[in-house]
Amino acid sequence: MGQNRILLGVIGRPHGVRGLVHMVSHTADPANLAAYGPLTDDRGRRFTLRWRGEGLAEVTELRDDGPVRISDRSTAEKLVNTRLYVDRAQLPEPDDEEEFYVADLVGVTAFDAAGMVLGKVAAVHDYGAGASLEIAQDGAAPLLVPFTRACVPGVDIAKGRVTVDPPDINLARAAGEVEAQSAEGEGDRVGILQKNAACRPDHPHPRRSRASTSPAVGGRGFLP
Repeated sequence: MGQNRILLGVIGRPHGVRGLVHMVSHTADPANLAAYGPLTDDRGRRFTLRWRGEGLAEVTELRDDGPVRISDRSTAEKLVNTRLYVDRAQLPEPDDEEEFYVADLVGVTAFDAAGMVLGKVAAVHDYGAGASLEIAQDGAAPLLVPFTRACVPGVDIAKGRVTVDPPDINLARAAGEVEAQSAEGEGDRVGILQKNAACRPDHPHPRRSRASTSPAVGGRGFLP
């Protein structure tokens, strides 16, 4: 259930010769990335950031013998594509009980209204019309279900489960196929899709009362 570490940023290419780097921030407000520090990478190293311009940051590594600021281009080059994370516990709890973080939804088990397992939530998509859950199924196409009270009447993060009751499961499956195809080659399903609002992992997504009337990917209408 969920993810213990949340990807919030990625170190980009160096800027100049004094160790500054371009920074990709996935936070709802990009400037807030530095406020979450220390941030950790895949190797367990700890870093803090200090903004030095729009999208430009000064990076300091927190080592056992004290902080070491990255101050030259060659050292900065070695950090390119370093992913920076925070623990899920560092995210504030949503203000509304109908709001949920992507990290808490991805990985939970989806059941149908009769209590049968459908699969697991593989991704959360939000391209502006509201969040939808992509449910991966063994031996079948994924389901793409609007994150509404009608289509997802039950959400129990503590138990790691959601109840899904789409009125047309075949349409949900077809929409899932289109969505999966459109995302190929665009990076991680959670945390990297820049045009997808779900890439803001520190921004909780609401379970809506009803679906948007906007068309789904590929021109298919979303479920009510």
